[in-house]
Formats: sequence, C-alpha cells, structure tokens
Amino acid sequence: MNPLLTLAETRSRIIKSLAGLYNQNEIRNFVYLIFSHLLNYSKIEIHIKDNEPISQHIIKKIDEIVNRLSHYEPIQYILGKTEFYGYPIKVSPVVLIPRPETEELVNWIIKENLGKQISILDIGTGSGCIAIALAKHLPTAQVTAIDISNEAIEIAKENANLNAVSITFMVSDIFQYKNWPLKHFDIIVSNPPYIRESEKANMEANVLNYEPHQALFVSDDDPLVFYRNIAEAGKYFLNHNGAVYCEINEALPDDVSALFMKYDYRPVMIKQDINSKPRMIKAVITK
Repeated sequence: MNPLLTLAETRSRIIKSLAGLYNQNEIRNFVYLIFSHLLNYSKIEIHIKDNEPISQHIIKKIDEIVNRLSHYEPIQYILGKTEFYGYPIKVSPVVLIPRPETEELVNWIIKENLGKQISILDIGTGSGCIAIALAKHLPTAQVTAIDISNEAIEIAKENANLNAVSITFMVSDIFQYKNWPLKHFDIIVSNPPYIRESEKANMEANVLNYEPHQALFVSDDDPLVFYRNIAEAGKYFLNHNGAVYCEINEALPDDVSALFMKYDYRPVMIKQDINSKPRMIKAVITK
C-alpha cells in the first residue's frame, strides 16, 4: 500500500497541478477552499498541520476537484456554494455566481434604507443573494423575488431557508410584468443581463463555458432591453418616490441613465464601484 500523503505534500500537489493555469493568489485561495470544504480546516490549520496524513478517500476527491479546475470550471460550482455579503449561498450552473460589484449595489441600498418600513422587489433573483442580503439587513422590509427560471427559484428558496429569511418567490418573466399578481413597491432592484454579445471575446473561459448565458448576455441590437422593461415595470409598480437600483454595464452608463430619464425618472444617479468604474444606477420615480 502506498504511504499516505501529508497535508503539505497534498498542498504542493494542488499548487503544482494548477500552476500556469491560474495566478498564485487564486491557487492559494483554491487550496484554502478545498481543505475548508473537505476537512473543515481554517487557513491557519492548513499551515500548522503540515505533517498530518490525508486519507486516500480525500485525495481522490481533491484530484477530482483539481481536474475540474484545470478545465476552468468555477470553484463555486464545483463545491456548490459561495459567500455573498458574508452569507452562505448555494449555487449551481443554473444561476450566476455572485460578484463583489453586486455586494456594492446591495450596500448602497442598505445604507439608504436602514430602519425604513419598505417593500422590495428583486427582478431576476437567480440564487436569491441580493434578496437575502437585503432581508437580513433590512429586517422590517417585505421582500419579493422573481426569476424566469424554475430551477433558479428552487435554489433561491433553499438559500432563503439556509439564511433564515422570509422572502416571497415567484416564477415570472420581466416582459410579462403587467400580468404579475403583485402590489406596489418602494424599491425595485435588479442585476439584469447586460453584457453585449460582442463583448464575449473579452470574457474568461470559466464564465463563457459554465455560467448561464441567459443571465449574462443581451443582443448588440438592443442592449438595454431589460432596463427598458424594468423602467416600465417601475412606473407600473413603484410607489411615489420609489427607486430602481440596478447593476449596469460600465460601457453604457450614459445610455442607461438617458433611458430612465426618458421614462420620467428623476433624479438618476450613476455610482462607481471600488475600481472607479460606473457600475450602478439609482433612478427615482415621482408620480
């Protein structure tokens, strides 16, 4: 029988297998996530238990994960989970992997609405990450979340249960908003598809090959189609001085802003992310 590999040897094996495919910081993060997932080890334990033997069963699982990583499959899909705004979120290839920019959008909403008795509609909820973070930090808010995908809504429901929040979920299509059996809201939030088909060439393989295109891409002929429908739905559902908060394509802030102004939203504010890119919009409707 072959001697068991130690933790240090296993760690070196992972690093060697992924060298050249990812940068060193990414690989170090993968090492932490793998050992945390399979052995429930902290970052400190990964380094102080160097001589601990790793079972063949765990080695086999590690090799499977590393093989999938070598094909650029996202670690979040491999492990079936991630974190968003500090909360555990289950993910699968039917939902987008939450991004740090979306945390910034959530943070903006929370800061402006703390302590308020409000109702929130999350359009295109995916994993439910936005709705869950808002429900956690705005506990007096009533939160409703919709998505066109039945599978996404099932995952979002699991995540709501996992994080012990009450959210109303509904399978529906933004293009059918006039048929929604919903009342009025104070806030509409959305991270809609906004990447133009022509921008695919600039995207990483892990996104193009594994994340749901329906949640990412729009036609170059009509890249604002979702914002137009959100703006129309806002006029239909938002209360007086209600607001739409959206994530946006950094290349199209002026276009999105002009669209909301065309639908009589005032004021319309563009907000930059931590990298000084225009990535969020807030548009207020007065009736």
